Amino acid sequence: MNDIFLRSLLRQPVPYTPVWLMRQAGRYLPEYRATRAKAGSFMGLAQSPAYACEVTLQPLDRYALDAAILFSDILTVPDAMGLGLSFAEGEGPRFAHPLRDEAAIKALQVPDMARLQYVFDAVRTIRQALSRRGEQCVPLIGFSGSPFTLACYMVEGGGSDDYRHLKTLLYSRPDLMHRILDINAEAVAQYLNAQIDAGAQAVMIFDTWGGMLADGAFHSFSLTYTRRVLSLLKREHEGRRVPSIIFTKGGGLWLEDMAATGADAVGLDWTVNLAQARARVADGCALQGNLDPSVLFAPPEAIRAEVSRLLQSYGQHQPGSGHIFNLGHGISQFTPPESVSILVDTVHEVSRAFHVAPESAQQMT
Repeated sequence: MNDIFLRSLLRQPVPYTPVWLMRQAGRYLPEYRATRAKAGSFMGLAQSPAYACEVTLQPLDRYALDAAILFSDILTVPDAMGLGLSFAEGEGPRFAHPLRDEAAIKALQVPDMARLQYVFDAVRTIRQALSRRGEQCVPLIGFSGSPFTLACYMVEGGGSDDYRHLKTLLYSRPDLMHRILDINAEAVAQYLNAQIDAGAQAVMIFDTWGGMLADGAFHSFSLTYTRRVLSLLKREHEGRRVPSIIFTKGGGLWLEDMAATGADAVGLDWTVNLAQARARVADGCALQGNLDPSVLFAPPEAIRAEVSRLLQSYGQHQPGSGHIFNLGHGISQFTPPESVSILVDTVHEVSRAFHVAPESAQQMT
């Protein structure tokens, strides 16, 4: 198995920088669109282990990626809580029963994980399919939304430009906000642990909306609950460590605090200087990121130049350092598939010059 991604998360010596992309299985691929058409809807796709496996593997058939990520959605957990998730064509997610009053919030409970069995079945199906690839087998990442990001959708009932309902609740009734987050943290921990039991070899927590919080509020309402989830996660399965990654879009201001949560890696969006980020965490955790997704609309030579610039910015790898190349957020549905080939190949080719040979690294330790 190609385990370079896992070794990089654990800051072990590797011969090159591994690469995977957030939303790497998605609408930019024509084969994904064809599979979704067969499934009939997004939920039909996500709730079918066979279809979820198919689209998870599609980018691996095209590109030499170093990890697969489970195809699912961050809102499966609140859906299992009975909030009534739906996806209208051309629109974002919607909940039929948003949390807008005290009675609904006090009635909220951690869902029975059996309601999410289709996700765990998908993890097992994908792991089995990956294992049949022999040397081309790569690790599988499981994931969840963070407690705070889930709460944003649960209170708003969908996406929002200003999260007015959420912030009104947060400032006027923080006790109710904390109750939602308490429930969500326990649910997310159970959900990720069940993915680990099913075969996920690393897990990632997406805090998509934490960065829109004020300083201080981020720590109280987002980071505290991400830290709680991390404290409840299983750290080992199948005789191997299960590394964890956290990512807050817009969270670069609080990088040191995120690095102190105990996560093995912190994901960075494209606004963060990678060299400065490495210095700020002092190689105390691995870093993931952080190419601007819009670079992939540029000509091939510009993509290669930006990828090379980021690798150079991180600099020479030493024992105890770790970098996973990724985008600063999810890949755009309008990305030309051939641009991803250029990105992946450039990472693998250029990054080798920045890595100490494993044999040399062992002699240095």
